[in-house]
Amino acid sequence: MVVCDECQGYLNPALAVDAAVRRQDSILLVRRKFPPNPGSWVLPGGFVDRGEDPEQAVIRELKEEAGLDGVNPKLLMVMGDPERDERKHVVSIVYELTVDSTQIPVGGDDASDAKFWAIEDILSGKVAMASDHPEIVEKWLALTSNS
Repeated sequence: MVVCDECQGYLNPALAVDAAVRRQDSILLVRRKFPPNPGSWVLPGGFVDRGEDPEQAVIRELKEEAGLDGVNPKLLMVMGDPERDERKHVVSIVYELTVDSTQIPVGGDDASDAKFWAIEDILSGKVAMASDHPEIVEKWLALTSNS
């Protein structure tokens, strides 16, 4: 077993959050600016800072990456496959957020662009998405169509 002095011997996965934002028949995606997978589209998100509540992290990441003020984060799912991120083992908590319809997304921070894509284009594969984000979208839509 590998031992880490800084983490007191525990080599835990990194914790991230992803924001799921929908407007009628479209979903918010951001274009990755940096590796891994620069140029691909993903749900806005990122790592939870030390001492930060994941619900606050998803609101912060949505603002940083898409310029949108999200409210009422609702837990959708947890994605934890150790191979889901090529950098390291990353567990992501996915939240659905509400965003006022007058807000316009703008790419920022780690995102070179942000926009709402038609669900049809996402599900058909017309949008080049990274990692397990197509699976997240499919699971999210299945969850919300049953409620």
